[in-house]
Amino acid sequence: MFALFEDAGKFLAGRILSEAESSMQIELDSGKRVKVKTAHVLLKFDKPAPAELIAEGQRLAAEIDLDLAWEFAPEGEFGFADLARDYFDEKATLGQQTGALFRLFEAPHYFRRMGKGLFKKAPAEIVKAALLGIERKKQVAAQIEQWADELAAGQCPAPIGDQIYKILFRPDKNGPEYKAVVEAARRSHKAPLDLLKDAGAIASPYQFHWKRFLFEHFPKGTSFPALSAPQIKDELPLAGVRAFSIDDSATTEIDDALSVQGLGTGTVVFGVHIAAPGLAIQPDSPVDKVARERFSTVYMPGWKLTMLPDDVVQAYTLIEGRDCPAVSIYLTMDEATLEITARETRLERVPIAANLRHDKLDHVITDATLTGAAPADYDFAPELAFAYRLAKDLKAKREVVRGKPETFNRPDYNFRLEGNGEHEPVGAEQVSISVRQRGTALDLIVAEAMILANSSWGGILADCGVPGIYRSQASLAPGMKVRMGTKPAPHAGMGVAQYTWATSPLRRYVDLVNQWQIIACARHGKTAALAAPFKPKDAALFSIISGFDAAYSAYNGFQSGIERYWTLRYLQQQGITELTAAVLKDGLVRADELPLVFRALGCESLPRNSHVKVRITGLDELTLEVHANLVERLDAEAAPSGDAEAEEDEEPSGVLTLAIDVNDEGADSADTTKGTDGAATPAPAAS
Repeated sequence: MFALFEDAGKFLAGRILSEAESSMQIELDSGKRVKVKTAHVLLKFDKPAPAELIAEGQRLAAEIDLDLAWEFAPEGEFGFADLARDYFDEKATLGQQTGALFRLFEAPHYFRRMGKGLFKKAPAEIVKAALLGIERKKQVAAQIEQWADELAAGQCPAPIGDQIYKILFRPDKNGPEYKAVVEAARRSHKAPLDLLKDAGAIASPYQFHWKRFLFEHFPKGTSFPALSAPQIKDELPLAGVRAFSIDDSATTEIDDALSVQGLGTGTVVFGVHIAAPGLAIQPDSPVDKVARERFSTVYMPGWKLTMLPDDVVQAYTLIEGRDCPAVSIYLTMDEATLEITARETRLERVPIAANLRHDKLDHVITDATLTGAAPADYDFAPELAFAYRLAKDLKAKREVVRGKPETFNRPDYNFRLEGNGEHEPVGAEQVSISVRQRGTALDLIVAEAMILANSSWGGILADCGVPGIYRSQASLAPGMKVRMGTKPAPHAGMGVAQYTWATSPLRRYVDLVNQWQIIACARHGKTAALAAPFKPKDAALFSIISGFDAAYSAYNGFQSGIERYWTLRYLQQQGITELTAAVLKDGLVRADELPLVFRALGCESLPRNSHVKVRITGLDELTLEVHANLVERLDAEAAPSGDAEAEEDEEPSGVLTLAIDVNDEGADSADTTKGTDGAATPAPAAS
């Protein structure tokens, strides 16, 4: 005796070895013995052999017209044998019954499975909808097949070209475009990126990186809505100072300026003046919503995307020759000892006498001219000399708190693109890369002034009971990262008791938020908590922190990647095939004279800080990978590291990673500051 039974959606048949009340022991043709519940047995028979019955049932099932079977089927529940008798013959054979069973089971859109070999035909409207769905799936499958053929043949269908960034980085794995790329990659044995490049979908590596960034972070485009700069309604007093700013020549968002009063009197008042958009822009206003959507200015070589429209920026920027609204902090100190005796925040108009430029003055205003070792033939020489003395004193005091000195052994790099001017780069421009050594005299003046202002305002907010957005770091231990929060806490890296970002309100949204809170303190003092836009434990502040962290990290990541692109272009344009470098770890090396970290074969076993010469064997502008081999070691032993903290993040930044997976079957249902030419350079500690 044989039995036909269902097991996990499959039909099997075999010889009955034994039979109990609720189960059977059945031996399959393979010799395997299985225990089957009696309820799962659908047929018992003596002949034909199990394999013959299943083969005949499969053959007959393929001949059954489902539309005709649906017409024949009764309205209520019925068994497969009933349908076989109605469809084939009143004396339907065992093979015909089996064929009916198989056909009913494989057509759930026509017949609902009711269990134990019973079925019920689906309503006509359900059948119609199911058939339409099946037809659509067939059409989609055919479209996927066609697109995959075209891609494998080196042609990119327009729908795939239009969605290339979505497919690669944020794919809908049910989408036909994604499935076509995966299928074509499998057939051609190519990586998806190579496949699309060979098919002409990626014409320019630079545009690929740029448009990918826009797709992810500016899906609605980079243009601003029509906005006008709100007017400042306050009657602001005019400050009795001659203030000066220090920035690069390409900087248009001039956030900060300095002033020095009382030189030679024994008591000096040092002023830090910050552009005051917070006096005009109000929370939830149209301009605020635009700023909050972007969170920060995005910097890159030759171009930038500002946080605010240029017309708005120009209304508040601290441009020379103008009395500019500002939030100022004045620090009164002993001229000899530099001990700070008083701090005061004022809302005022500040005369900006000059916009000094790093790139024009770094070689003129030096340690020697500022300390009297060389003649100082430039404007604001006495003020800059005092500011430099103060900066060195502030830095030394912070280093005592830090427990170790700050070292800047690695330079910053400026990128300049020839000929792009006011136009967005296309990626083919001639690029020059120059070194700007960190810790120059002007850098130090600005850095320490901003740290002083940010730390002081953080303390003022805390004294007034007003929440702000703080940056803190518990210690200098490896892996101890800087965090943002709403309560003051020490910043070990800075060596200060608390630290806010409040000195760049034209470039960073958290600075604008903090400026609103500081303005409330300046106006209301100890009762400022009642008037400040954001109250203690305000959920909006936490939302701003979360959004800013994500955006700022993404912008910095893009900046690193696009600077890496231009560095690879520089290597090609200059015909550079060999570089000297310092070994980091696991085969990673850092170029001596370029902002480039990459892997070099042969360096894996060398100790850290070994000095080597490597040969460039290949560059990939799409993946931003550098292929290199060790040529020779240039030193006898590794030099000690001079900047261990700065070397924590050593992996090559910007190297491309994709979200597409050719093995996927698919689903069933450090800070930045203003840089030359709009490029960003790693900021000093004050940014």
